[in-house]
Amino acid sequence: MKLKKNILLGKVNFLIILLYFIIVNLIFPILALESQEILEGKYVEIKILDKVSSKNNLLKIKIGEETKFKNLLIKSLKCKNSEFDDNPEITAYLQVKDLTNVDNDEVFVFNGWTFSSSPTINPFDHPVYDIWLTKCY
Repeated sequence: MKLKKNILLGKVNFLIILLYFIIVNLIFPILALESQEILEGKYVEIKILDKVSSKNNLLKIKIGEETKFKNLLIKSLKCKNSEFDDNPEITAYLQVKDLTNVDNDEVFVFNGWTFSSSPTINPFDHPVYDIWLTKCY
């Protein structure tokens, strides 16, 4: 009689452990993907300063699409928001072409990651325009 109780208890424990592993392996990855979608945005918002006229323009760019702004062709490949709320950081991978430089061998004027809190880490260097990252959503 005692042997049957132990076997039954072992089967119940096995089912509980199996159910636990199913929940951990199926549900938690779905929750992790949802939180990752919140961190990665579908749009980038940048502020462009025209140094000649001293005018600011706010530009909203969809990830993966090229947007023309005067003589610049701007494409954002990726953007992310930081996981930490106390010191928010927005990063985006931008490619910028200057359409006036036809003879130039360079493909991009800027090609790399830019950071909202520290734009000087990887600066956008252009004689007419400055670009700042403002949002990723």
